[in-house]
Amino acid sequence: MTIHPPVTRTTTAAEGLPRWRFTVDEIHRMTELGIFDEHERIELIGGEIVPMQSKGGPHEILKTYLMLHWAKRLPEDLLFTTETTFRLSIDTFLEPDFVFYPKAGGWKGLAASTALLVVELADSSLRYDLGRKAGLYAGFGIAELWVIDAVRLVTHVHRHPGPEGYGSVREVPADAPLVPDASPALAVTLADLDLR
Repeated sequence: MTIHPPVTRTTTAAEGLPRWRFTVDEIHRMTELGIFDEHERIELIGGEIVPMQSKGGPHEILKTYLMLHWAKRLPEDLLFTTETTFRLSIDTFLEPDFVFYPKAGGWKGLAASTALLVVELADSSLRYDLGRKAGLYAGFGIAELWVIDAVRLVTHVHRHPGPEGYGSVREVPADAPLVPDASPALAVTLADLDLR
């Protein structure tokens, strides 16, 4: 008989004190019980609950027009979901602004291995999205990540994920086309959107 050591349910906070390590299922249950409001803006990273920054006007305007743009051009074999709880592991979920994935598996089939493109829109959260969050996406093998600066309309295109981050990161200005590897039909030029 093999005896397995118990799973460590703590994580260490910045000040060095141990903290309880939550799972995605526990967060879902706490939401069902009303401990968290279902619209509460949080992410779970390595078992730690991380409050998300509030969204500004440029973020919401850009999200609206990208949603309209992509809904009209979405190929029959793909789906996209906005601001979904994107479960990456037992103790990590993020809430990307957009995630594109194969229609065949549906939302229940959405996982790090099936996500074709993740898009994060950032105004006040740009440093976090380009740093810690991009590192998480790369570590989970997300093939392509776009972090769009909603104020300057500059897109940071991340490709070739690995444990140390993305192997390729390039800045694309607003007047240049953004073409995802997974589906050229979803190409967009931010400067051509009627943002108002």
